[in-house]
Amino acid sequence: MLISIIIATKNEERNIENCLKSILAQTYPKEKLEVIFVDNNSEDQTKEISRKYTEKIFNRGPERSAQKNFGVSMSKGEYFLHLDADMTLSENVIEECVKKIKQGKNIIALYIPEVITGKKFFSKVRRFERKFYDGTAIDAVRFIQKNKFLEAGGFDEKMYACEDWDLDKKLKKFGKFYIIKHPLYHNESEFDLKKYLLKKGYYSKNVNVYIDKWGEKDSDVRKQFGFYYRFIGVFIEKGKWKKVVRHPFLTLGMYFLRFLVGIKYLARRI
Repeated sequence: MLISIIIATKNEERNIENCLKSILAQTYPKEKLEVIFVDNNSEDQTKEISRKYTEKIFNRGPERSAQKNFGVSMSKGEYFLHLDADMTLSENVIEECVKKIKQGKNIIALYIPEVITGKKFFSKVRRFERKFYDGTAIDAVRFIQKNKFLEAGGFDEKMYACEDWDLDKKLKKFGKFYIIKHPLYHNESEFDLKKYLLKKGYYSKNVNVYIDKWGEKDSDVRKQFGFYYRFIGVFIEKGKWKKVVRHPFLTLGMYFLRFLVGIKYLARRI
């Protein structure tokens, strides 16, 4: 089975080679992988580095939704995996995805556990926080059946925030989701609070497009933006409260970040 890997980039010379090397290190047969690289007018060496690994290099903008849609349109695989340039795959990810798709009935998309890298305290906090989201309404699928993606209309190009949640909601009409065991690693660099909040502030400018589309009373939207689930529910469901109890300092750090992000979001809404 041919698997397409779509990578959307912009000025990612620090990360892209590690991402591409992790694809080459997959246990899945190399001849059954195609890498499609969609750049958004990078001004550094991102494209030059990528040419060492794939010939399928394209330029597209203005945002990642359009980049990924274009990448899928150029792909030949029955399934595709979409990645950010600052992500790397553990070596068994694609092999496990393919096995799970073949074993399951009507599984059209897969969640992949995400591990945040970094050694500083708040990097550890982010890693701790992210584990609670795997396979929940806060997560989003990354390995997707191409024809169902196209039938669902792909990523909404009006969105540069929440476009993955929007896609999940559209895809659920066509089949089932599942989560695999092997993770991908997300290199957010060592945590920088100012940069983190600036990024969240930028995304907050666009979240209303998603909320207006589905409505504030939608069950997923209420989880994703409601106080109870984002601050309590997702951290205690299915026995996850035990992690909170075992790691009080990480939990305090997590709630500190959640509080700051919530303030950013509320300020933007007002």
